[in-house]
Amino acid sequence: MTTAQSESGRTITTSIPARLDRLPWSRWHWSIVIGLGTVWILDGLEVTVVGNIASRLSEPGSGLPITSGEVTGIAAALYVAGACAGALFWGRLTDIWGRKKLFMITLAVYLGATALTAIAFDTWWFFLFRFLTGFGIGGEYAAINSAIDELIPAKYRGRVDLLINGSFWLGAVGGSLLSILALNTSVFPANVGWRLTFALGAVLSLVILLVRRHVPESPRWLLIHGRDEEAERIVGDIERRIEAERNEPLPPAEGELTIHQRERVTFLEIARTVFAKYRKRSVLGFSLFIGQAFLYNAITFGFGAILTTFFDVPSGSTGYYFAVIALGNFMGPLLLGKLFDTVGRRVMISGTYLLSGLLLFGTAWLFDRGALDAATMTACWCAVLFFASAGASSAYLTVSEVFPMETRAMSIAFFYAIGTAAGGISGPLLFADLTGTGEVGDTVLAFQIGAGLMCAAGLVAVFLAVNAERRSLEDIAEPLTAAATKAKTKTRVGADPDAGGSKPATT
Repeated sequence: MTTAQSESGRTITTSIPARLDRLPWSRWHWSIVIGLGTVWILDGLEVTVVGNIASRLSEPGSGLPITSGEVTGIAAALYVAGACAGALFWGRLTDIWGRKKLFMITLAVYLGATALTAIAFDTWWFFLFRFLTGFGIGGEYAAINSAIDELIPAKYRGRVDLLINGSFWLGAVGGSLLSILALNTSVFPANVGWRLTFALGAVLSLVILLVRRHVPESPRWLLIHGRDEEAERIVGDIERRIEAERNEPLPPAEGELTIHQRERVTFLEIARTVFAKYRKRSVLGFSLFIGQAFLYNAITFGFGAILTTFFDVPSGSTGYYFAVIALGNFMGPLLLGKLFDTVGRRVMISGTYLLSGLLLFGTAWLFDRGALDAATMTACWCAVLFFASAGASSAYLTVSEVFPMETRAMSIAFFYAIGTAAGGISGPLLFADLTGTGEVGDTVLAFQIGAGLMCAAGLVAVFLAVNAERRSLEDIAEPLTAAATKAKTKTRVGADPDAGGSKPATT
């Protein structure tokens, strides 16, 4: 690494990004996946448990004066509002203060809010700490996705990102089964079981917090913010650990980057970068998040009412069906994730979006004809969400890798907030009216709206998706602080037409 002084600060030439990208998969990378990724399991558990225990919370003797509608309506909306606000608030601080500091703070906020939810004694208390729980989770999305993409080698980035975001559904499976146990008054009193579910979330997050202490700061973030010596120590330590594990030296890194170090980037620069220089990528991000938000709400928001209204499934048994649906959601990113790194982003993103939308259209047609029962409807939902889950996870991957380093966390936060608000506010308002009427035609329309928006997003991806597979983050979107790129490998003829320049892109 070489350094020089410029008018705006130190200028350094470094191979650290290339050194991180050329690392083989190792135990150290698994520790990153476990330390950073397991929080989505908690998110899935949180969301599912609250929806499934709403009936118990509203019963006399629960210890909380609240109605079922307030749990699934006001409390759910506050959780979503907290997640949106938290994403934007913590996202900006993640780009300024660093990835590690924020993924520790946001998890601590989540831990405290969840623990205090468990001792709720009045409605206002429950509402307040549902908002703060969402506030912590929203911040996690920006901090965690930024750190994962910047620490995982380019060869594996797609599958790892999809798997981690898809692990939300493992939490949903656990939440469904846990809610069945919590609702069993022969095991726990009515005023105890629901509290234990929140307490368990707090205990699990404490364990994750302890594991997460050993995850380092992103060397890429350190480089840009004038802490290149610290970045060098971290990368050197990672390399020594992997060489000791493999008992052989690592191959040389190929490629260098020259940057002017800066403490922070202004909001104006972020806005100009995201909405002017990379406006096509912004359209792509909006489309992917809105499409998946509406498809998921078309199915999951009213799934319990659909099962009980049209198929006479007892309300106490819907948790089993949701556990099956959630498992199908997890299997999508697990089995398809590798293809996003091999077949490529454009084909897989557009393919999963279009296929899930078309399958939901088919489900709506079968449901309208009366050809489904509870089991076959659940099977159809599983098929739809197998592909939709991989697509939805790729939305997070996309917005975390196609914008420059300095704007990464804020970009994730912004698109997450837009998608979550659309799915968590306008989605339920629309689909609650449709699935709650008890009319087959209205539920069919709900499916068709979700399917149509998912297909539209898939078509956008056909034309605008970025071929980011196996490419370094700095190649996909040059850092705003970059002065020049010295590539020691061959160059790819032509340029990314949405990257704001015409020079050849490094491969």
